[in-house]
Amino acid sequence: MRIGTLLKNSGPASTREIITGCAAAAEQAGIDDVWVLDHIAIPPDESEGSGGRYVDPLATLAYLAGITERVNIGVSVLILPYRPALATAKWVASIQELSGDRLLLGVGAGWMAAEFTAVDVPRERRGAITNETLAFFHHCFDSEPAIANGQEFLFKPQPNRPPFLVGGSGAHVVKRIVEYGDGWLPMNSDPEKLQAPIAELGDALAAAGKGTPEVIPIASFDLDDSSASAARLTELSKVGVTGINYMAKYESVGEYETIVGKLMEVKSAAGIS
Repeated sequence: MRIGTLLKNSGPASTREIITGCAAAAEQAGIDDVWVLDHIAIPPDESEGSGGRYVDPLATLAYLAGITERVNIGVSVLILPYRPALATAKWVASIQELSGDRLLLGVGAGWMAAEFTAVDVPRERRGAITNETLAFFHHCFDSEPAIANGQEFLFKPQPNRPPFLVGGSGAHVVKRIVEYGDGWLPMNSDPEKLQAPIAELGDALAAAGKGTPEVIPIASFDLDDSSASAARLTELSKVGVTGINYMAKYESVGEYETIVGKLMEVKSAAGIS
C-alpha cells in the first residue's frame, strides 16, 4: 500500500519555505506520494482555515517536480471545468515530463457554485465538461498529430500518460473511471463503506477489459495509536485500497516531519512493504 500525505498549498503553511521543507521531509522519510488541493476563487464566506490563500496546484506540482527526485506528486483533485482543456493538457504533460513520470493526476467536476460563477462556466455542465476534457487528454497523449477545433498540432512533450484518478462518488463516477480513468480517489476511508463500491468498480473495469484500479482515499486516523492505525491500514488493504492520502494538519516543517515519521512507523507496524 502506498502511503501519501497532503502537502499544504493553502493557508498559512503554503509558503515557499514550508512547502520546500515538507517536500524534503517526505523524500527523506520514504513517503510514497504527496498531494495538493485545488481551489481557484474562494469566496470570503468559504475562506475559514485558508484565508482564501491557495497556491495554484499545477504551479505547485511543477515546483515540486524540480525540488524532489523520488516521491510521487499528485493533485486531489484538479477541477477540470475551471480550465481550458488544451492549456491544461500542456501543463499536465510538462509536469509529467519534468518530474520523470511521477505525476498522479486526480480529477473532478467540482462543486462550489461561487467558483463556477467566478470562472464563468455553467455549473450544470460540469460533468459533461469533465468527460470532454478527459477524452481530449487521452487524445493528446495518444495522437500524433493531435487535433483541436479542427486544427492539427504537435503535442510535445508527449511523455507517458500519467494515471487519471477520478474523485467523487456514485454511478456517474464509476462510469467516468471506466471510460477515462485508472482509479478512484474517494473522500471516505471507512473500510466497511468502501468494500462494496470498490468491488462494484472492479467488476465494471473487468467487464470493460481494464485492470485492477488504484484506490486512494483521503484518510485521517490517530497516529499516536500505531496499533489501531496499522489495523486500519490492513483493513483498507483487504477491501482493495491501494494507497492513502493522509490529511496531515500542520503549520510548520517540524510538525510535518513528526507526522510523516509516525506514518512510517504505522506502515512498518502494519507490515506494509
